Amino acid sequence: MIFIFVIEITGIYYLLTGEDRIQLDKTGFGCHSGLHSELCVTNKAVRIDSVNSLKVYLPSYKYQLNQTVWPYAWKEDVTTINVSPVQILNNDSNVRACQFTYDVPVVIFSSGGFTGNLFHEFDEIIIPLFITTRHFRSHVQFFITDYKPTWVSKYRKYLSKLSTNKIINSAENKGVHCFNGAVIGLEFHDFLAINSSDIPGGYSMYDFRRFLAKAYNLKNINVPKSKQPVLMLMSRQQSRAFLNEEKLVVMMKEVGFKVVIATANETSNLDVFSHVVNSCSVIVGVHGGGLANEMFLPNGAVLVQVVPLELEWASTYLYGMPSGKMGINYLEYKIKAEESSLYEQYGKDHPVISDPGSIQRQGYYPFRAVYVDGQNVTLNVSRFRETLVKAFQLVN
Repeated sequence: MIFIFVIEITGIYYLLTGEDRIQLDKTGFGCHSGLHSELCVTNKAVRIDSVNSLKVYLPSYKYQLNQTVWPYAWKEDVTTINVSPVQILNNDSNVRACQFTYDVPVVIFSSGGFTGNLFHEFDEIIIPLFITTRHFRSHVQFFITDYKPTWVSKYRKYLSKLSTNKIINSAENKGVHCFNGAVIGLEFHDFLAINSSDIPGGYSMYDFRRFLAKAYNLKNINVPKSKQPVLMLMSRQQSRAFLNEEKLVVMMKEVGFKVVIATANETSNLDVFSHVVNSCSVIVGVHGGGLANEMFLPNGAVLVQVVPLELEWASTYLYGMPSGKMGINYLEYKIKAEESSLYEQYGKDHPVISDPGSIQRQGYYPFRAVYVDGQNVTLNVSRFRETLVKAFQLVN
């Protein structure tokens, strides 16, 4: 029991550095505010009142305290994406006595935000949760705001590996919950990334993916050698779809791949779909959330990202750069204007094609409507074949 207690106390302590840790040492409470996320911790006893809005009280805190934290690792948009704030206060004489008492620290985070998009689920919750809690060795209690049952069910195997305790739903478990310490919010490092030097235990993306593989009981650690490696084609229907998908499949088979076509309906059940992905050597898809399924690929596999017009930055920073750091080979195919549906829709002399900067200057939403939500692709099969031959050589 002493060993577990030390893990819990030092686990909280090591989440802060520099002046933030000095503040924690001095007062028992400290916060770190990064570019995309904010995290507050305390090694003192806390009371959480979830009857109305969520309030965290520090009864023994000697200083004036009234701080609001949005417990989601993308704080730029929290007021518009269904993330409820958590108010942190020092003692209130009106707060009720403990109704539920726990002997582990609590970690409060939101399952709101951009959940429903696989990239955002991994980027802003799943990986930050690993960064924030892995070193506690499951001796924590998850307290989820904006609770989404489908999201919790989707990741239950993963969540149960990080905490052996039953998850608390803030909306259903009304009352005053008391803990011996607290972490409010999640730590964020970068897009689909972990900075080993900034995490207790020095964990990396390799460690995260091994942890994820164990949680879902995945068989292939390294890419399986095969004369006919399996290629998964991420098929999109609403936007950024392959308009000549059938011809692409024929070509992929000619290169030597066995082709599996994955649709949005199939990807929602991770208990099953993670194993399908893990059996593959290559994922091919147009830029979008589905490419985050690369998390379940074996080491040495290949991610082939098709980059639509004007989505170069997002393609590079959200998938291109992170892939190499997690043991995945990365290839990309940048389409030419003629391969975009926008070329036929608007014509080569329209600003959408000839002066995309003018569309970008109109703001994010007009830009998104055209290039993210309004674009499909018809790939040059011969030119794209060259990229897939490279992918075949990498895995075979």
